[in-house]
Amino acid sequence: MGRLLRYLALTATVFLLALSVDVAKETFPFQSDVSKMLDIIIHSLYTNRNIFLRELISNASDAIDKIRFLYLTAPQEPKNKDGEAPTLDIRVKTNREKRTLTLTDGGIGMTKEDLIAHLGSLGTSGTKKFLEQMSSSEGSPTAMNMIGQFGVGFYSVFLVSDSVRVASKHDNDTTQWVWESTADGNFFIYPDPRGNTLGRGTEVVMKLKKDADEYLEVDKLKEIMKQYSEFIQFPIYIQTSKQEKVPVEDEEAAAPTEEEGEKKEDDAVAEDAETKEDDSAEAEKPKEMKEITVFNWELVNQNKPIWTRKPSEITKDEYNNFYKAISKETEDPMLFTHFNAEGEVEFKSIIYIPSRTPANLFDSTQTQMTNMRLYVRRVFITDTFSDLLPRYLNFIRGVVDSDDLPLNVSRELLQESRILKIIKKKLIRKALSMIKDLADEDEKKLEEAEEKKKAAAAAKAADDKAEEAKEKKEDAQGDEEEEEEEEEYQPKYPKLWELFGKHLRLGLIEDSTNRARLTKLLRYKSSKSGDSYTSLEEYVDRMPENQKSIFYLIGESLEKLEKSPLLEQAKAEGVEVLYMVDAIDEYVVGHVSEFGGKKLVSLAKEGVKLKEETSRDKKIAEKRKEAWEPFTKWMKKVLGDKVEKVVLSKRVTQSPCVLVAPEYGVTANMERIMKGQTLAESASVQTAKRIMEINT
Repeated sequence: MGRLLRYLALTATVFLLALSVDVAKETFPFQSDVSKMLDIIIHSLYTNRNIFLRELISNASDAIDKIRFLYLTAPQEPKNKDGEAPTLDIRVKTNREKRTLTLTDGGIGMTKEDLIAHLGSLGTSGTKKFLEQMSSSEGSPTAMNMIGQFGVGFYSVFLVSDSVRVASKHDNDTTQWVWESTADGNFFIYPDPRGNTLGRGTEVVMKLKKDADEYLEVDKLKEIMKQYSEFIQFPIYIQTSKQEKVPVEDEEAAAPTEEEGEKKEDDAVAEDAETKEDDSAEAEKPKEMKEITVFNWELVNQNKPIWTRKPSEITKDEYNNFYKAISKETEDPMLFTHFNAEGEVEFKSIIYIPSRTPANLFDSTQTQMTNMRLYVRRVFITDTFSDLLPRYLNFIRGVVDSDDLPLNVSRELLQESRILKIIKKKLIRKALSMIKDLADEDEKKLEEAEEKKKAAAAAKAADDKAEEAKEKKEDAQGDEEEEEEEEEYQPKYPKLWELFGKHLRLGLIEDSTNRARLTKLLRYKSSKSGDSYTSLEEYVDRMPENQKSIFYLIGESLEKLEKSPLLEQAKAEGVEVLYMVDAIDEYVVGHVSEFGGKKLVSLAKEGVKLKEETSRDKKIAEKRKEAWEPFTKWMKKVLGDKVEKVVLSKRVTQSPCVLVAPEYGVTANMERIMKGQTLAESASVQTAKRIMEINT
């Protein structure tokens, strides 16, 4: 009976406490028709439920940033009811039994009025008001990096929660207040019955929905935080647990009472006498172990946002390690650049060019690219923007962090932002400039190496005329020359071209705005370059005065091009010809008709004139045509529709004849490419018309 009475008394006490709390609650309706807006936010505005945690951490970081700024001029030392001071960090923990997820920060906190204003209206921005106040004061708002619109971002918690309870403590309020809602059109405000548990800051407790069990998993939460909040400047901790075995006596041992202490003193002498015997017995007897749960706080955001630092303060190893962290690659990048864009839009960025080609770059099934990570004030937004960089630059890896992007509605609708389009334009220019700088560096260092070789050759020639006593010195210099040759500069751009040349040529086709820049990046081997690549600019510089065009030939491989009869006259007259061996080159020359005022001419087409003809050359050509006209007509009659016409050739010196395409027709190589396409039908492929040129 006594046990029952105690149970009833305890139940009555709990009921009265709960009742007292309910009586103290104040009910407020949401402003701005929040009940309707919540449905839009939860079901339409956000398509990815994971972003609720990103929003909460962003707001927590914002709150800590505020208090840190305020304490620069007016520091305080708040403490909770247990005498503990709040810390400038963010902590996340779960409770499986209660199905709750809790996020706590040591930020500025909110008063009762703040809770009503900031969480009672979707159109209110605590950050915006705070910045306006700081701007009107002597403090500089540029010292704070914050994100706005707390209300909208906060309500994403209802994507995963049935109810939310927010406890907050502000330095200017002696009471710790609680805001509570189930997103049903109303919210409640009341003093926290627990008292001042925070000291300062905010605690958000979410009662998760039945279909949100995954957010009770620590690994899942860590994955989300590393994806979205890895570079938040304040520490983010998550509570982890593990099972440990401890001796039962160690766990259940309690502090002795006063009587027990006196008794132990009386028995001390007797126990000392028996100690040796007991020790040997206890050593043989195994201790009983019990499994307990141990909780620890694990730091999640260990990586730091190096793009916010000055490039002069960052080592190459730090850049390389950061690249490996964001790209999941194991090799160092080939090239990188770190820059701050200023002007109409300001942002910070680091972009990398990998040292090997990433897989599936031209996979047509991939509609979204994940090569660039977009941040706003170090808060990760997305890495699936299809418009941040064009398709032809999808091999570039990097980060972009902007303070100008709007976050007042949804971080998922940024693709429509005008600012993002400006960022894209600047990123493309910077990426192409980085590649051009690499090519220019190669050219400069190769010129320096060539000058050193000439100087060494001149010195050697002078030494050859010296006396026999100086021969030893000559030998020593010869050894030094060999060492210099071993350390000879190896150009970097050829490797980049071999890895990503196809991408740059694709850009030349798709990006008309930057076509001129991309044309300067083209590299091809030629009939005079040997194993090296040459640019169109270098080709033009080597052209003789009487050559008016840039000549090229497209084929399957260098070996086949070298043996082509179309090159006979060019080789005989010393005219340089560019070798193009990629299928995409057929489309490239269709978009680049000239360079430096020189027209690009294919040796696989009719009417090729390697050098400018004189009036005498033209008269001789007319007489040859008249003399051979009966033969060409007869040959055309014999071949019939197999060729379009038969003409005299000026390009062959050894072969009896060659087949070429009309000046504006499809070459045989282009026909081969079209037939080799997966979805090409033989009936729909344009047939290359043949023109026979005979050697006379």
